[in-house]
Amino acid sequence: MGIVNQLLDQALAINHRVVDVANNAFDRIFLPGTMVRSEQTPHEIIHTYGITSVRYYPPLEEDEIELAGGAKMTVLGETHGVPLVFVPPLAARPTIFDLMPNRSLVKYFVAQGYRVYLIDWGEPGREQANYGLGDYVDDLMPVALKRIREHAQAEDLSLFGWCLGGLFCLMYAGLSHDAHLRNIVTVASPIDMREGSIMGQLTAALMKPAEIVRKLTSFRLHNLAPEKMSIPGWMNSLAFKLTNPIGSITTYWDLVLRLWDREFVESHTTTSSFLNNMLAYPGRLIQDMFVKFAIDNDLSTGSFELDGKSVKFDRISSSVLVFAGETDNLVTPDAAKKSLELVASADKQYLVAPGGHMGVLSGAKAQAAVWEVAADWLESRSSIEIARAPEKVETERKIRRRKRLSDDPGF
Repeated sequence: MGIVNQLLDQALAINHRVVDVANNAFDRIFLPGTMVRSEQTPHEIIHTYGITSVRYYPPLEEDEIELAGGAKMTVLGETHGVPLVFVPPLAARPTIFDLMPNRSLVKYFVAQGYRVYLIDWGEPGREQANYGLGDYVDDLMPVALKRIREHAQAEDLSLFGWCLGGLFCLMYAGLSHDAHLRNIVTVASPIDMREGSIMGQLTAALMKPAEIVRKLTSFRLHNLAPEKMSIPGWMNSLAFKLTNPIGSITTYWDLVLRLWDREFVESHTTTSSFLNNMLAYPGRLIQDMFVKFAIDNDLSTGSFELDGKSVKFDRISSSVLVFAGETDNLVTPDAAKKSLELVASADKQYLVAPGGHMGVLSGAKAQAAVWEVAADWLESRSSIEIARAPEKVETERKIRRRKRLSDDPGF
């Protein structure tokens, strides 16, 4: 009877798994929207300006939140005086900051006692083809930060940007000379385009032909109509996936192998939705980035002109924390590190964390290697009364301890 019971139990377990696979496969194919778990953290829209808006994330009602892997974290009240503003890039939707209920960057920082805001750049269309770097850094962003200061009733702010969002933070600081910009955190933000990444190789290949065109012809990229230069969202999605073509394919094999696991399928569907629904780049922005970032590599000098105004990184005195992804082949660690050589800040740190370009911010290891480290770093720099720049916390020790973990398999 013992053997018979074991066989029956195994048959029952197989039957349950088959049913789970069938249900998950049906929902994944025919009802994918029901499996997307992003942007579930409660928030309010406190400001709109054109297609741009500002979100405020109020204190959480629950006493604890669940993190990736099932760990629990106690929710703190608002304990930090300096509001924290998340700054997304453009092509990627802000959902990356609130990807899953247990993998939400904004939810994590709200639970840590920060007053959290997020700038949503909106969905640029043909009407926004003329939006360039200056429009974002010298118009949309200052207006959004002004509204945040009014809502928070605070002058000092901390900025936290990923990829191009981090560059926006630095360019805004170098342009505005905002004396009340307390802290800047950047994650996978490329400063030196010549450093060994995929972008670095492409820009290096373009540099010589561009010099010849400049010398021998009157052609200038900015003379083209901006609407003809816009890059649609589907193309940005494809380009991002091509930075890791093998991973883009094998992730679907992982899905097949774990189709019985509802949580995994929801996570896969949510991440796929994010990657498949990227936004367009305005044409003028492409012109600006191609010339200033790719051809001239202006960011690496720390001093350049933006719509007739000077951007100077050596005027930035805010505390600066820079993260780079250890396996990021889009923005290498050396490409991100350059910013610390350019800012005038006395209080600055550079850390390499596990993960690729997306994984370093939202992957399985990001909570411990980036979120927790950034929260600890900001904690001593986010009180209203600070007489001097705080000493560095032991972030290097935490990173070294966590680097014993395996690399994040994400992008």
